[in-house]
Amino acid sequence: MRRPSKDSSQKLSAESQRLVSHAQAVGQAASRLEERAWERSLDAQLQKLLKTGHQDTIDATLNALFREDLNAYDVLMDGVEAASESSSIMLETADGVSKPYDVLLVAAPILAWTRFAIASGPIPADILTTLSAHFSAHLLADGTQMAMSPTLFSIDQLPRSHVETWGKVHKLAQAALKGTVLKADTKVPETAPFLADTRYLMVAVVAPAGAPLFRWQMPAHQANFATERANVLEQWRAQATPTVNRLLPGCGVELLLPEAYYMACREADKQIRPVSIRAAVHYLTHTLAIEPSELRAVIAGFGEENGEGQIDEYRVAFTRRSSPDVIYGVVWPLYGQEDEEGTPPEGPTALLPTVQKPITPMDDIVNHLNEAGVTQIKRHAERYVVEFCDDCGAPLFADPVGELAHAEMPEDTPTGTEHFH
Repeated sequence: MRRPSKDSSQKLSAESQRLVSHAQAVGQAASRLEERAWERSLDAQLQKLLKTGHQDTIDATLNALFREDLNAYDVLMDGVEAASESSSIMLETADGVSKPYDVLLVAAPILAWTRFAIASGPIPADILTTLSAHFSAHLLADGTQMAMSPTLFSIDQLPRSHVETWGKVHKLAQAALKGTVLKADTKVPETAPFLADTRYLMVAVVAPAGAPLFRWQMPAHQANFATERANVLEQWRAQATPTVNRLLPGCGVELLLPEAYYMACREADKQIRPVSIRAAVHYLTHTLAIEPSELRAVIAGFGEENGEGQIDEYRVAFTRRSSPDVIYGVVWPLYGQEDEEGTPPEGPTALLPTVQKPITPMDDIVNHLNEAGVTQIKRHAERYVVEFCDDCGAPLFADPVGELAHAEMPEDTPTGTEHFH
């Protein structure tokens, strides 16, 4: 969902006004040439602000456009994400000639689930070397250089602003070009333990300006790029999964396709949701020594109080079939253009009249619950205001009769993970 980053009603600065003008000009361009010319001006302005650390200027502009011009807001958001995750840099060669390079920050998401703990933090040197070798051999185009961060990141430990992302990509890019290894991040936030969560490898990929970055972009694969992308993912999973298993002992893992930073993070956010459902059912059945058919799931939509009826997330409460008490809960957030009606189909099939209506998030959740063996499911038609426990901050869930409740395992439950995703 579109969301402004901060609440601000201050008058826009001259720098913000320039961003507004450039973003609106991109959106109103009448030709590709004009659009690209305005994009270059917008990119140059954004690169200057990111380099000098002016995140506040970017945030203020996004807030203003969110209120006044959603089309320009989308243009600016796309622009600032692109400017912070990618760049063009000049490198002086041995003979004194400056040569341009393209740089892209790539995230390699790892979906992980466990009844214990999902590790994060420093990556041992031998594992970093092995993962870097597989990443380069199976994913990247010939002639590229790369540097992998020696830290396995949780979502709480990723860069928290566009300025931080810009700093990360340039630091890794220099390491890639110089062939050096960075030190692991030592001051990273604590991450809450979940039954299912995402971990990220962060990589800067550097190539001569205009040259391909990934294998499927190479001339030999361009005619069948989709097939090559699938092959690349298959090889990455086959070769890297055993090494990732050493990083995440006691966890089940699934490697997603490494992609540009923001795209990869958004896709991982979506893909972890069904994993969270399966992990919750697995945890409850094994901890309570019951069958999935002995569980009940209660699904309710939640949104902001002033959200004009919009559902921002679904919350799935679990109870025993014989009791109304909520014992566990999973949050299923909605992203991008998702809403309670489902995401419209995209691509060539979107134009076909015979294409079925898109599956709704509610139906998607029900399907995953059924696959996990939970068949008694209560759906609340009422939309609830997002609420959390005043004491511990945990989300509140709707019980079978529609009352909001704190999820608590029975008192005689063996000690273990009791957090929510």
